[in-house]
Amino acid sequence: MKKIVIGTRGSKLAMVQAETVAAAIRQLHSDTEICISKITTRGDRESTAKLENIAGLGVFVKELEEALLDGRIDMAVHSLKDMTTEITSELHLAAVTKRVDPRDVFISRGKTLGGMSPGAKIGTGSLRRAIQLKVCRNDLEICSIRGNIDTRMRKVTDGEYDGTILAAAALKRLKLKTNTYEYLSKEQFLPAVGQGALAMEVCSNSDDVIRAIAPLNHLPTWRSITAERAFLKALGGGCRAPIAALGIISDNILRLEGMVGSISRNKLLQSFEEGDAEDANSIGIRLADKLQGMGGDEFIAEVRNEEIR
Repeated sequence: MKKIVIGTRGSKLAMVQAETVAAAIRQLHSDTEICISKITTRGDRESTAKLENIAGLGVFVKELEEALLDGRIDMAVHSLKDMTTEITSELHLAAVTKRVDPRDVFISRGKTLGGMSPGAKIGTGSLRRAIQLKVCRNDLEICSIRGNIDTRMRKVTDGEYDGTILAAAALKRLKLKTNTYEYLSKEQFLPAVGQGALAMEVCSNSDDVIRAIAPLNHLPTWRSITAERAFLKALGGGCRAPIAALGIISDNILRLEGMVGSISRNKLLQSFEEGDAEDANSIGIRLADKLQGMGGDEFIAEVRNEEIR
């Protein structure tokens, strides 16, 4: 190909992610011109709205997908966790990068999460993180926070919040350091589906682009996120329910851990399934069935009823 136009959100993190993918393509195809196009999404425009009020609609990807469909870009680079599980047949998730550390990290002005004083204000825009925080430390005040990584960290530094939780992958990609950079265990803070991986989305009929980026697909990550997304979809992933999952492969065995939370009950349901990594989709569906049988369907119905009101 002579030229590939990559679409991305305009934040510093999104640009770093797009540049990472662009550099990888240049290494594969030195004769191909790679350009990056910044596109503003609804999630960027409505930067003060609570994510739970606009989530489930692909608010960080929809405009990028529209740009793909109308030919303004050849490929979109997303944080995979921002992608919905339902993709139109006209579009195709072509490849994912090797996953960076999927864990969450706690940021504060020098204290660990366990060392925070009762009543401390912890900012998060994620229902998943909020319910896990409540279960872990129900004596803290959990507050809504929006903004890019720098903004959220500055709100902690300036004292507006006592702490916040961010994705380790984002901090690593931006090469940011802070006073307290505490990795949170997946036993207490299971990450969002796809966290730490980058997605390359193209039009389904873009055979040249699909072939060009195929070598970038990291198979272990692909299988892990396939299980995670199957789990999310089987649970009804378009809803706002706090859902988390992480697939880890060892000796071709995929272990998938999953969680569904209830804000009103301050309760988490967690379990796991494992099997041959080639059966990733089935593993995700089996785990969803298991958690639904444990009462997860009631948690999700609770959120859906809230959406209708």
